[in-house]
Amino acid sequence: MAFSMGYYGDTAMKKVPGGFGGGYDVPEGVDIRGRYDEEYAKILTKDALMFVAGLQREFRNHVKYAMECRNEAKMRYNSGALPGFDPATKNVRDGDWICAEVPPAVADRRVEITGPTERKMVINALNSGAKVFMADFEDALSPTWENLMKGQVNLKDAVNGTISFEDKARNRVYKLNDQIAKLFVRPRGWHLPESHIYIDGEPAIGCLVDFGLYFHHNHAAFRKTQGQGYGPFFYLPKMENSREARIWNNVFTRAEKMVGIENGSIRATVLIETLPAAFQMDEILYELRDHSVGLNCGRWDYIFSYVKTFQGHPDRLLPDRVLVGMGQHFMRSYSDLLIRTCHRRGVHAMGGMAAQIPIRDDPEANNAALELVKKDKLREVRAGHDGTWAAHPGLIPAIMEVFTNNMSNSPNLIKTMKREDAASITEEDLLQIPRGVRTLEGLRLNTRVGIQYVAAWLTGTGSVPLYNLMEDAATAEISRVQNWQWLKYGVELDGDGLGVKVNRELFGKVVEEEMMRIEREVGRDKFKKGMYKEACKIFARQCTAPVLDDFLTLNAYNHIVVHYPKGPSKL
Repeated sequence: MAFSMGYYGDTAMKKVPGGFGGGYDVPEGVDIRGRYDEEYAKILTKDALMFVAGLQREFRNHVKYAMECRNEAKMRYNSGALPGFDPATKNVRDGDWICAEVPPAVADRRVEITGPTERKMVINALNSGAKVFMADFEDALSPTWENLMKGQVNLKDAVNGTISFEDKARNRVYKLNDQIAKLFVRPRGWHLPESHIYIDGEPAIGCLVDFGLYFHHNHAAFRKTQGQGYGPFFYLPKMENSREARIWNNVFTRAEKMVGIENGSIRATVLIETLPAAFQMDEILYELRDHSVGLNCGRWDYIFSYVKTFQGHPDRLLPDRVLVGMGQHFMRSYSDLLIRTCHRRGVHAMGGMAAQIPIRDDPEANNAALELVKKDKLREVRAGHDGTWAAHPGLIPAIMEVFTNNMSNSPNLIKTMKREDAASITEEDLLQIPRGVRTLEGLRLNTRVGIQYVAAWLTGTGSVPLYNLMEDAATAEISRVQNWQWLKYGVELDGDGLGVKVNRELFGKVVEEEMMRIEREVGRDKFKKGMYKEACKIFARQCTAPVLDDFLTLNAYNHIVVHYPKGPSKL
C-alpha cells in the first residue's frame, strides 16, 4: 500500500552513545529504542507491549488508509472543492437513533480542566474542584520519551490513589483529596507516530501506544475506583470523518474483548476540531454510539483547520486571530449544531477552552479577564452546552458558578435544551468567511507566540503560559498557518491604515524584531540557554514553505526523538 513517509516512515533520529535502550522484556517483533529505566519497565511490561502490538497489527492498515483518505480530501479542497454534508450518510443524519446511556459517574461535567500528565499537575488538576480532569498526551504535551513514560507512571499512580509529589523548594507534599475529578485521558491523534517503539520494523502508532499502555494497566482499578463499573474514559482528537471514528470504536471493542469486560465499558468524547468533522457529527456519534459520551467544541484547532482546509482558497483569508472568536457566524453555527446533534443523540455537548490564566500582578487586568471568561461561559450554558473547559484551576470557581446558576439543578442539559432551531443550519452557515481586519500587530503576535511555543516544545514543555494565556499546540498552529496564508497570498494589512502587503521581506524583518523582543522579555540568560534560535528556524521555515505542512508537531517531532543503543538483554 502506498503511504506517505511523513506519517510513519523511518526518519533520521538522534542517537545517544551513553546509556542504552535495551533491557526491556519485549515480545517478538517489538523494539524499544527509548532509554531504559526501571520505573518505565513497570509500564513497558511484556504483557502490556503484547497488548499494544496486537492493536497495532490489527489496525495499522486501517489507520494508513485513513491517512491516505485525508490526503485525497486535501487534494480535493486544494482544487477548489468545499467540505459538506455527505449525501451517502443522509439516512444516519435523519435516523431516529440514540447513543448508549451516559454512565452515572460522568453525568455531571459542568467544568473540566485540562493539562499535561506531569506529576504535580495531575494531582492539582484532580484536586481542583473540576468535575473532570482531561490528562493530555496530545496538544498540551511535548511527546519526549521521558514525558510519555512518566505520564503513564503518573496516571497509573493516580488511578491507584497512591500518587504524591514532594516539592522540596516549597517544602510541601502534594497528595490526592478525598473528592477528586473524574479522569479522562487524551491520546495523540491518528497521524502521530511513536518513534521510540518499533513494531514489526516500523514506528508504532502514537495513539495506540498512549491508549494501549494506559488501558492495559488501569482498566480494572479505574472501573472500581472512578467509573462505577464503567471506563476508562477518553477524549479523542483531530478526527476528520466517521471512518476514523469507526477505527476507534473497533479499537475499543477489541480492547474490551481482550481483557474480558463488557462492550460499552469504555467511553469517549470526540473533539470536533477539524472543519470536515463538523459535517459528520451525527456519523461520528453513530460509529461510536456504544462508546460515546459526547462531542466537544475544540475551537482553537477548529480555526487552525479552517485555514488548513482552505489553504488553496485565496478568497477565505482569516482576520487577526484575536478576532476569530465565537461571535463569528461560522463558529457560532458549529457550536449550535454540535449542541443540537449531541442532545438529539442523548450525550454531552461540551463547550470550548477558557485559556486565560490569573494575572497576579495586576488585579484590574485580572478582573477584566475573568469577566470575559464569565461572559463566554454564560453564552455557552445559555446556548445549551453541558459543560466547558478551563486551562487553570483559578478559573474553576467562577465558571462553576455560571454553569450551576443556569442549569436548574440538573447535572446536564441533554434532555432540556434540544436546540431544534439549529436543525436549519446549512453548509453555508458552517463555511461563512470570518470578518475582521488584518494588522501588523497580528502578524507580530503570531510570530512571537509561535516561536516561543516551539522553543518550549523542543525542550519538553507542551503547555506554555504566554501573555496571560495558556498556549498549546493548537494556538501555535493558528499562528503558523495564518502567517503562511498571509504570506502565500500577499495579503494587505488593512487594519493599520498603512496598506502594507505581507511578503517575505516584511516577514523576515518581523521575525528579526520579534526575536529581539523575546530576548528582552525572557532575559538574555534564558534566551541563550533555550532553543529559541532553533525554534525560530523551524517556525519561519514552516511559515514560508511553498507547501503547507499538515502539522507543526509532526514536522518538529524528529528534533525530540532520541534513540539509545541496545544494552544487555534481560535473561
